[in-house]
Amino acid sequence: MIINLILVLISLVQQIQAEPTVSYNGSGTSVAEMEWFSGLFDQNQWNNHLGVLKNQTCKRNMEFYIGKLKNGSSWAAKMYDASGRYNGLFFMGNDFWLGSKVLCQELQNNEANIEVPPFVLSYFVAKIRLSLSPKFTTPVNRLIHLGLCLPNACSNEEIRKLLSKEARNKAIQMEIIDVRTVPGNYCLFKDLKFQIVGLSALITLLLILVASVVEVVVKKKISKSSPRDAEAIKNDSIDHSKSTERIITKESSKPTQNFFLSLLLSFSAITNGNKIMSVNHESKDAIGCLHGLRVVSIGWIILVHTYLNVFGVGRNKALRTITERKFMYQTISNATFSVDTFFFISGLLVTLGFFRHEATKSKKADKETLTRKIFSNIFSYLIMISYRLLRLTPAYLFVLGANEVTMRYIHSNSVFTPAIIDHITCDKFWWRNILYINNFFPQREFCMLWSWYIANDTQFFAIASILLMIAVKGPKQLKFSVLAIIVLLLSSWMVTFILAIQHNYVARVQEPFALFDELYDKPWMRIGPYLIGMVIGYIIFNINGQVIFTPAIVTIGWISSIVCLGSLVYGLGKQGLVIPVSAFYVALGHTAWGLSLAWITVACCTGYGGPFNLLFSCRLFLPLSRLTYCAYLVHPILMCITSFSLDGSLQIHNNLTVVIFFGNFLLSFLVAFIISLGFEAPVINLKKLIF
Repeated sequence: MIINLILVLISLVQQIQAEPTVSYNGSGTSVAEMEWFSGLFDQNQWNNHLGVLKNQTCKRNMEFYIGKLKNGSSWAAKMYDASGRYNGLFFMGNDFWLGSKVLCQELQNNEANIEVPPFVLSYFVAKIRLSLSPKFTTPVNRLIHLGLCLPNACSNEEIRKLLSKEARNKAIQMEIIDVRTVPGNYCLFKDLKFQIVGLSALITLLLILVASVVEVVVKKKISKSSPRDAEAIKNDSIDHSKSTERIITKESSKPTQNFFLSLLLSFSAITNGNKIMSVNHESKDAIGCLHGLRVVSIGWIILVHTYLNVFGVGRNKALRTITERKFMYQTISNATFSVDTFFFISGLLVTLGFFRHEATKSKKADKETLTRKIFSNIFSYLIMISYRLLRLTPAYLFVLGANEVTMRYIHSNSVFTPAIIDHITCDKFWWRNILYINNFFPQREFCMLWSWYIANDTQFFAIASILLMIAVKGPKQLKFSVLAIIVLLLSSWMVTFILAIQHNYVARVQEPFALFDELYDKPWMRIGPYLIGMVIGYIIFNINGQVIFTPAIVTIGWISSIVCLGSLVYGLGKQGLVIPVSAFYVALGHTAWGLSLAWITVACCTGYGGPFNLLFSCRLFLPLSRLTYCAYLVHPILMCITSFSLDGSLQIHNNLTVVIFFGNFLLSFLVAFIISLGFEAPVINLKKLIF
């Protein structure tokens, strides 16, 4: 017997040693990790906590609820079920213990429930910082989002008291950061910004409807009076503005009436929609491959933002770390180069368009005085800047206001707590966006974080306009502009390199936005591809497609560009680059990207593009290419709306993320089409009339 007893004791000791890591509750009782988690925030055990409640109505309702819960009442069980608690995957990063806001609200529906609670319910979300014992095999600090379906009579402060009592009894260390009711007190229709944005949208919609009806009526009138003109209008598929001109000319012989009718018809959804959806190039000299590059680049950007968005609402967040180890994830982490493609295209088109325009101007004897020349140049420069600002700002301003209203609504109604605080920053700093200087301020003060690209591009345009206006004055002035471009490029490399060294920058897959305030969104790092685009724009203007490359040059050019592009995106490796190499990578990498695109563009323009030119010059890209600006503006807002309106967290998976990406891509372009009809295409038409 004694031997048997000894063997049993030895067995018990071995079992204890084999137990998982343990923690201790407030009374010192040993509890296994998972068991401890399952008992957290258990409302069945809150009887002893209710003494902290000062609101008697809240206290009575809580006592009644807990009593009915223990007695097995249906409505109480559903309330308990709608509240969040530990539901697994904590060690995979599950910080969302949300329950269900929808179920909590549905419990009060008399038509759908046999039993309903005898009091009004509210859904609360608490943010709790949980500091675990070192014995736990998990990071020490975690921020938990806990959803609670409880009586409406209880205020946020009362819920905080209950949870604080829970914290003292069970947790190693727990801090209640915040408790809020979802939905909050925000009223969308009382928001002045919503009223302004909504009124702007309604006025624009009314103008579009009226203009479209007027165009239909005028076309019918013209077709009845002159069948020849009607046939010409019908066959005019390249430029629908020509048909509008003919309509106006036939409709009225008075210039004033023609002008005002033109203003109105600038908003016509028929003409503008046809222009946007046309698969015909607007000019025979258009560079076809640029359209494909635009669409692929915006698709790349949307893919990256989709991943970041899904990571934000995922319950198995540790999958991000697992995904980052995979080689192909560098496609996501290094997607910053997709924006460089837009910079390159912008620089190319600005330069090419400017020189082509200057070439068509008549050469007159220059008898102007020096003073008149200076004022003339200043006036021309201001016209160029105004032309661009009129092109960009209306759609930008509308989306800026819509973004602020959207984020204010999300923060009041979402069970999540987005890190984006545009409802605060946009209210304070929106003027920086309108002045296109927001990229010079800290990230924490950004309104529309992704708008840094628009600020940079506008600043580059302002610099490019000066250099181009100087370059067309003569050979010496052209050399000066070329020298200025070289100086700007070298300065960009040096400043970026020095800052990277000073801040010990390491290029890593896991930190794609490292040194955001010092480098990522700053013009001194981003101007390289734009300057390369300017040079290529001038080269294309001069060669005019008439250049012959030997097979060796073509082969070397394509191999070099593809290898360069591939190494920039897939060359970081698992551990990243060491500090000196990282500095060279960030200083020269963006310019190298522009140089690679330079060869591709020149090759496509001169007949050496092969399959690449065939693919990216496909006319089906044209409608999407015209919408990339609006799609860029609006796609993060749409992602926030779709993800943060969820009732709970997502189980992340790469296949699911890809499916979500295609949805985001399609939705972004659909909304971009609507915004372009209202705030982009009409402005382009109006500019043509005014200037």
